[in-house]
Amino acid sequence: MATPRTPRSSRGGRSPRSPRTPASVGGPANRRTTRKTVPTRRTPSKGGPPPLTSAVSRRLKSPAATRPHRFRPGTRAIMEIRKYQRTTNLLIRRLPFARLVKEITQSFHHDLRWRVDAVEALQAAAESFVVSLMEDANLCAIHGKRVTIMPRDIHLARRIRGLSNDPANYL
Repeated sequence: MATPRTPRSSRGGRSPRSPRTPASVGGPANRRTTRKTVPTRRTPSKGGPPPLTSAVSRRLKSPAATRPHRFRPGTRAIMEIRKYQRTTNLLIRRLPFARLVKEITQSFHHDLRWRVDAVEALQAAAESFVVSLMEDANLCAIHGKRVTIMPRDIHLARRIRGLSNDPANYL
């Protein structure tokens, strides 16, 4: 008959502590190695907890004791999705997008100028296209019983929409 297994507490990779002998039993060599803890300020307490020793107070004040707040995986992404769904402003920076548009149009026509509202309209259309493509790719990932969007989801969404990856179709 097998004995029931009980969970053991982890010691974090450290070996178990050996029991210490009192200084009076170990002799003078053992007396030199024992460390005394010096209590910190003593305040008159009225039924409260006993005053802290120096080792305990150092441990409580150390920065390792107070860790920064961490969200669970995925929580920050959900918060960002909700934040950006509430806003209506453009998410791509204006100047880098304008530089990209001008660089692409240089290959077709060298002396072409862009008005600010034309670049802004193009940027709004581009962002709308990317957002809707990502929504469709997310649906493809959910259909595949996944929560992570993969390149194959974007390829499938583009294929269903009738968009191909052939560069000849862009002209």
